[in-house]
Amino acid sequence: MATTKKTKAPVKSRYEELKQMLEDRRRELMSDVQGRMRDVRADGTKDREVYDQGESSEVDIQEDIEFALIQMKSETLIKINEAIRRLEDHTYGNCFECGDEIAEARLRALPFAVRCKDCEEARENAEQRERMQARKSGSSSLFFDMSS
Repeated sequence: MATTKKTKAPVKSRYEELKQMLEDRRRELMSDVQGRMRDVRADGTKDREVYDQGESSEVDIQEDIEFALIQMKSETLIKINEAIRRLEDHTYGNCFECGDEIAEARLRALPFAVRCKDCEEARENAEQRERMQARKSGSSSLFFDMSS
């Protein structure tokens, strides 16, 4: 009876997996942004003289939405590029606040995350408290004393 050896595929390091994930995401975003820009350019060359005012307004709204989507995706692309730089500097995947490793599930969901879940929640809670405080102090200034 012959025994066969089962060889395992080499396990990628965390660095290699994260780099591949970031590069795949960057490639996907670049393709999407370029495709949307091509579509906008192609639509922009169409003759608009046949549209009535309502149709023209609707087209303008659709174009504004497309431009907003392109801008959002471009900003995400910038964040991905920054994450790749951090990866090459060996600082990617570590929380800016506490220095602990950011969970891989979080990085897969949000590849440009700079904080672990706990530190991000703490930051969001602090920002929310500041906004509430600003609203309270801002609303009280609406009723300032005019007697002076």
